[in-house]
Amino acid sequence: MASRTRRSGPASRAPGGSRRRRLPMRLLLPLLVLVALGAMLMLRGYVHSEILADHRVRPPAATDRVPEKIMSGGPVIDARSGRTESLRVPDHRLVLTFDDGPDPTWTPKVLDVLKKHDAHAVFFVTGTMASRYPDLVRRMVDEGHEVGLHTFNHPDLSYQSKKRIDWELSQNQLALSGAAGIRTSLFRPPYSSFADAMDNQSWPVTKYIGDRGYITVVNNTDSEDWRKPGVAEIVRRATPKGGKGAIVLMHDSGGDRHQTVEALDRMLPDLREQGYRFSNLTEALDAPSAHSTVTGLERWKGAAWIFLVQASEHLTEVLVVGLSIVGTLVIGRFVLMLLLSGVHARRVRRRGFRWGAPVTEPVSVLVPAYNEAKCIENTVRSLAESDHPIEVLVIDDGSSDGTSRIVEAMGLPNVRVVRQLNAGKPAALNRGVANARYDLIVMMDGDTVFEPSTVRELVQPFGDPRVGAVAGNAKVGNKDSLIGAWQHIEYVMGFNLDRRMYDVLRCMPTIPGAVGAFRRSALERVGGMSDDTLAEDTDITMALHRDGWRVVYAENARAWTEAPETVQQLWSQRYRWSYGTMQAIWKHRRALVDKGPSGRFGRVGLPLVALFMVLAPLLAPLIDVFLVYGLVFGPTQKTIMAWLGVLAIQAVCAAYAFRLDRERMTHLVSLPLQQILYRQLMYVVLLQSWITALTGGRLRWQKLRRTGAVDAPGGGPMPRQRSQSNSERRPVA
Repeated sequence: MASRTRRSGPASRAPGGSRRRRLPMRLLLPLLVLVALGAMLMLRGYVHSEILADHRVRPPAATDRVPEKIMSGGPVIDARSGRTESLRVPDHRLVLTFDDGPDPTWTPKVLDVLKKHDAHAVFFVTGTMASRYPDLVRRMVDEGHEVGLHTFNHPDLSYQSKKRIDWELSQNQLALSGAAGIRTSLFRPPYSSFADAMDNQSWPVTKYIGDRGYITVVNNTDSEDWRKPGVAEIVRRATPKGGKGAIVLMHDSGGDRHQTVEALDRMLPDLREQGYRFSNLTEALDAPSAHSTVTGLERWKGAAWIFLVQASEHLTEVLVVGLSIVGTLVIGRFVLMLLLSGVHARRVRRRGFRWGAPVTEPVSVLVPAYNEAKCIENTVRSLAESDHPIEVLVIDDGSSDGTSRIVEAMGLPNVRVVRQLNAGKPAALNRGVANARYDLIVMMDGDTVFEPSTVRELVQPFGDPRVGAVAGNAKVGNKDSLIGAWQHIEYVMGFNLDRRMYDVLRCMPTIPGAVGAFRRSALERVGGMSDDTLAEDTDITMALHRDGWRVVYAENARAWTEAPETVQQLWSQRYRWSYGTMQAIWKHRRALVDKGPSGRFGRVGLPLVALFMVLAPLLAPLIDVFLVYGLVFGPTQKTIMAWLGVLAIQAVCAAYAFRLDRERMTHLVSLPLQQILYRQLMYVVLLQSWITALTGGRLRWQKLRRTGAVDAPGGGPMPRQRSQSNSERRPVA
């Protein structure tokens, strides 16, 4: 049957009369979302040192080109404007320095101890951490501490080019200006130690950084707190000998720093009793402050940088929550499908199972058709071979390719053609119901073929008077192509396994248009087929639930349908399905607050349909987003193992579904490729449906091309008459 697709807006006319096509909003918006998401994740990767990070550390080199006064001098090196000066801290002055922060756990504890003992310190912060935790940098400055640069990504600068060094410094300053509105002239190289460790590789970097206006600060007292040697040992190593002044190296980030915090709390009062003062570096050297205020454009650039970094952090947190939700939904759905489909199979396959008295009364089979010349003969001939008494009504909905003439020329008994002007599938089905002779009505598509037993199996559940409709087992007939094989997996696993689950839960969401059966009385009570939505099959199914009818699944009522064979056709079909499902959910939303059968469906069926058929597929791309992110930025091995674990769960469900449907497992060979390629297409289709729903877009009918090559398994080829092309578009209803 025909499907709908959204009409893009009219092309704008460029000067001179030529038409300029605009990118439709349904494509532009997903593209913008994807670009923005990619940019945010790239920014997060950069700020977390997962992009452009260089963890190489150069081994010691020769020292013959380092000035002697530097190697034997103090821990403060001033190489600005060509100078080569070395400075020491005066006696009984202690400059506490903390590297690699700020850390959200340990930096506040360090600041609390310093504030408790009225001590100041110098924090050499990295740009990555300052960007992520700007409030801590602001607190450092507000509480009178000095802040120095420790590069942005913490690379060994002796490996880096001058361009990369400038980048590390400027990005570090950008983070400071955004966090606290300051610049600083203090710098500490990553992986530095004492001045006498300066060598021929690090000295040129120190001179270059001096030329950029920075004072390089190393240390002459190392607490080695990163080794976690114990509180007493940290205190011992951080205490200068003989009342000497010192620059003490400690860390407020990089792991568990509780020993550092405890050692600091112990040593500050002890050293104060020995006459030590704990001051900033510039205070200790009696020099101007290392901080300068940033204003104007530089301040706004820093603020914008912090805003973007914080946005990327929060976005990642949201994505992680979304990933947790979709993971829970996916696993929950798999568990429910495995358990409940097994319950369903055992129930309907147990010996002696019957819905009620055997149903032998005749059935009216409705075949709505619009330009189905290539398929209609196979469809009608398959019905003629039915082992159940039927009448066939082909409702020609304004076809222009001779569909009705082909049916009439076949001259088959109990086959009638009902013609009408083009009015759409729901109207065609209602016309068929009005002309049907019998109370049990089977509906199918004009591109579908039935097995001889399909009608008989489909109507047996009507032996239970509570059953108002029955969903059959729709299968892909053209599954030899790759895209057909992918849809075959989807039909067997995603549709039929779902229907078993929903049958047990008594909230079947959709009776497939390819193979479904109804009581006439049930249809009449809910007003027949409606054209309020694009998914008339989902709409009528929900209406029947709300009216109190049972809707069940007949696994042996097999129908073979022709699935789309191109991406464009598949897109059009699934776009209609997903958008129509959203419309149906919205139309029946009042069931959430209704009483009786309608309320039960509203509070059980609608949430399940919304979660499993709308929300979960919408969030499912997060699995692939984090897969790509993990492959590019790491940890690659864990990412691959996690993805293979998800694939293994899907493979188990797919194999179980194939076993229940007695399908050959060979088609599951393409399952990994389906998960990589096919699912992405379905994501975009669902996103487009959401955009259409949110923007109020309207859809129009569009005819899908058919080949008419599908036949029921075991049947011989059916002759086809030549007909004109089946690709013309359906008029607007």
